[in-house]
Amino acid sequence: MTLYQPESGYSYNSDSLFLYDFISRFNPKGELLDVGAGCGIVGLLIGRDFTKVNVSAVEKQELFIKYAKKNALINKIEYQLFESNFLELEEENKYNFIVSNPPFYPQGVQKSEDEILLNARYASNLPLDAFFKKVSRLLKPHSHFVFCYDPSSFGDICSALEKVKMKICDVQFVYPKEIKSASLVMVHARNGSKSMMKVLEPLIVMNENEYTQRIQEIFKKTDTQSIKCQL
Repeated sequence: MTLYQPESGYSYNSDSLFLYDFISRFNPKGELLDVGAGCGIVGLLIGRDFTKVNVSAVEKQELFIKYAKKNALINKIEYQLFESNFLELEEENKYNFIVSNPPFYPQGVQKSEDEILLNARYASNLPLDAFFKKVSRLLKPHSHFVFCYDPSSFGDICSALEKVKMKICDVQFVYPKEIKSASLVMVHARNGSKSMMKVLEPLIVMNENEYTQRIQEIFKKTDTQSIKCQL
C-alpha cells in the first residue's frame, strides 16, 4: 500500500502497523470507525484486507484530512471521512468496531511547539475519560474497541474503561527488546463482556540488531510504502 505523508512534522510509525496486526486478531467486520486517522493508515489497511468491513474515520487536522483522502483514492478503498474533532462528532451512527492510535504522550513530557505534532502526540488533546465516554456512546451493544497507548498509563486505562462499563478482553505489550521496558500497550475492550482479561504473548521488536521474525512478518503483511510530499 502506498501512503502519502507530509514532508515534515508527524508521520506514522511502526505503532500503527503493530496496532493493525493486533486488530486483525478480531476479524473486523460491519461498521468500523478509525479515530484520529492521520494519513489514514490503520483504517485503510483494514479496508484493504477485510472485505466485510465498512470503514469510516474521523480526523480534525486539515493537513491530514487531505492526505487521508488522497491515500484512500490512490489505493481504491471506500472510505468515509468525518472532518471533525472526535469529541464533537455527531452521534447518529453506531459502530461494531472503533479503533484508534490516539495521542498518548503524557503530561510532563516536553511538548513540541509544532501545532500538528502537538495535536497528534499529546494525551491532553484527547483525555482518557472523555475519549472512552464518547466511544461507549458510539458502539453498538457487545461491540469492540481496539487501541494502543502508553503502557505507563495502563492503570488509568483500566479505571477509565470501568467508568463506562467496558471490559478489557485482550491486552498485548510491545517491547523494543526483551531486556527493555514496554514501549506500547494494545488493548481490546468490549461493552457488555463477561470474559476474563487475556494477556497475550509479548511482542518483541528487536533481537540484537535485527527485527524479530514476528515483526518481519508484520512488516511483510502490511506491505506499506511511504512517500513524503506536499499536497
